[in-house]
Amino acid sequence: MNAPTAVTPPTHPDLARLEAALTTWAAPGGGFDPAVLAELDSRSEFPAAACAALDEFGLARHYVPVAHGGSLAEIGELAGLLRLVAARDLTVAIAHGKTFLGAVSVWVSGTDEQASRLGAEVGNGAVVSWGLSERNHGSDLLAGELSAVATADGRWRLDGDKWLINNATRGDQVCVLARTDPDGGPRGFSLFLVDKRRLDAGSITYAPKVRTHGIRGADISGFRLDGAEVDAGALVGSVGGGVETVLKGLQLTRTTCTALSLGAADHALPLVTGFVHERALYGRRLAGLPVVRRGVGRMAAGLLLAEATATVALRSVHTAPEEQSVVSAIAKAFVPSVVQQVLDEGAELLGTRGFLTEEYAHGAMQKLERDHQIVAIFDGSTPVNRHALISQFPVLARTYGWPQLASPPLAADLGLPLPALDPKRLRLTSREGCAVVRALPEAAAGAPPALAAAAERLVDVADALHEELRRYKPRARDTATAAFRLAERYELVFAGAAALLVWLRNPRRHDQALWRSALWARACLALALDGLGAAGVDDEAFDDLADLVLAGGVTHPSLLTEI
Repeated sequence: MNAPTAVTPPTHPDLARLEAALTTWAAPGGGFDPAVLAELDSRSEFPAAACAALDEFGLARHYVPVAHGGSLAEIGELAGLLRLVAARDLTVAIAHGKTFLGAVSVWVSGTDEQASRLGAEVGNGAVVSWGLSERNHGSDLLAGELSAVATADGRWRLDGDKWLINNATRGDQVCVLARTDPDGGPRGFSLFLVDKRRLDAGSITYAPKVRTHGIRGADISGFRLDGAEVDAGALVGSVGGGVETVLKGLQLTRTTCTALSLGAADHALPLVTGFVHERALYGRRLAGLPVVRRGVGRMAAGLLLAEATATVALRSVHTAPEEQSVVSAIAKAFVPSVVQQVLDEGAELLGTRGFLTEEYAHGAMQKLERDHQIVAIFDGSTPVNRHALISQFPVLARTYGWPQLASPPLAADLGLPLPALDPKRLRLTSREGCAVVRALPEAAAGAPPALAAAAERLVDVADALHEELRRYKPRARDTATAAFRLAERYELVFAGAAALLVWLRNPRRHDQALWRSALWARACLALALDGLGAAGVDDEAFDDLADLVLAGGVTHPSLLTEI
């Protein structure tokens, strides 16, 4: 089977240009040829040709904000580009896109000089990695042992290990979180942008590439610094400000990572629809079987619910950056989770061909499932993100229903020009909770008949959930399992609210096939309510959505398509 064609019909010139280039590169023998990428995966070999093609295209310029000499004006544009790449191959998207993650600390807290210098390097193809995790401490940033000590001549000496770092070996520079206070604590760590090319010989050694279940070709490795000295100018932000900078940077990277999951779903759905049209069982095409159609409808609904959530989260970076501590945690926990369900559904519909490595579409589905599992882990695993949400339960409960905060979130209006990206407005915690969920009751009151019943049920669930949040008592040490379930339910309420708001705030799209009769919104609300265990779910919405997708009316369903 051929690789998927355009998945999110582009509205930005570089999106259109990249999609055209990807189509060219996917030709036999090209860097994005599915057969070539499958062979590299089987050998755990880095996709060098594909990454080189992206370098030549100039994708890295979109990792650099316009203010620092790059092309990154809207975070959603960057997500759209990474989504296109991920729809072809997740390993390539993760390997190449890691430079944005590695550089983000400088965009958040670096000086103008640092940011401009790094922006020029990244624009010219320099690879930057992010040195956070350590072998014995994982994502526990406050347990890190790699140290940085000021020297008598005004420099810094770094000693210690970082492990399971994307592009640890291949990267030219690495932004390292180091302990600068032996006692540690929230103000005991600082960030250093280390140019590995300028280190003294012998001061850096590398741990071997780790064999991984998915993204086999990516450079997941580690390094050790022994007396590695860097200039004072390598310090990013203030001494002791490293953890704060990382947490703010994660608000940007976690939101952007939703593009990887969306790309995976974009890849999976055409694989499945193509297969069920081709394959016959019991004397009829699979596409004609009700159970198969229901499965395809749920896949499409999952993709669209994830897209609504991600789109609102990405636009909120511009419209409500002060709330990103909440929104980014929701997006990073929810979107990979619902897309994993999409992939699982797809694998079930493909049957044995969902597990074979060569028989169907070069084993694309089994590779997709393996590769995508890592998305839920890096930049904070799903439990880590849910814990971040749990820590803000008090403000979420307190601000729900406040009339002075009831204005609809601007992020849901897809035609609204966005304010400039301003990382300086990010906050460690949200003072006003979550605008998307706060807006749900008013949005439900304005829902059309096709959505009214589902919207009312979602409000009922949200009201009850916030009562539970008000009763929740934080624990000083271990977080109760029940709290994680509350966080999961909050994500589903947010997702349903995002879907409803996007439909309501974009009436000029209502005559498009996917939007007509509130089709996609019905299916998304049904999926959210199903996840919440609500009664009376509109299962027929999945069948109606499948009818459109399988009839070829919408081959690549997306809320961002302009028809």
